[in-house]
Amino acid sequence: MVQYLGSPLDLSFAALSDATRRGIIDQLGRGDASITSLADQFQMTLTGMKKHVQVLERAGLVVTQKVGRVRTCKLGKRGLNAEAEWIEAHRNLFEARFEALDEIISEMKQEGSDD
Repeated sequence: MVQYLGSPLDLSFAALSDATRRGIIDQLGRGDASITSLADQFQMTLTGMKKHVQVLERAGLVVTQKVGRVRTCKLGKRGLNAEAEWIEAHRNLFEARFEALDEIISEMKQEGSDD
């Protein structure tokens, strides 16, 4: 696994690039869960699940608390506002480019029908 040591945005996107970690976020959106229950649900070893949770923790997306022998995971308070803003800005850029392309195609079609 590639290690990302960049900005919080880099850490978030790296953490969310994996389907299992996105699934963990979805599951924790429904309620807190132990690492054991997450490992069972995703049919993986405890060690594997711990590694996924650590990536999410480094990104600030998940926090864990150990009580006795049970480590419980819950969503972090950081949220995904910066990530949503980044995506929205780039979505707007792509939409503007596609609109410009649509105009060029329309002009070309109109020129072709005028001939």
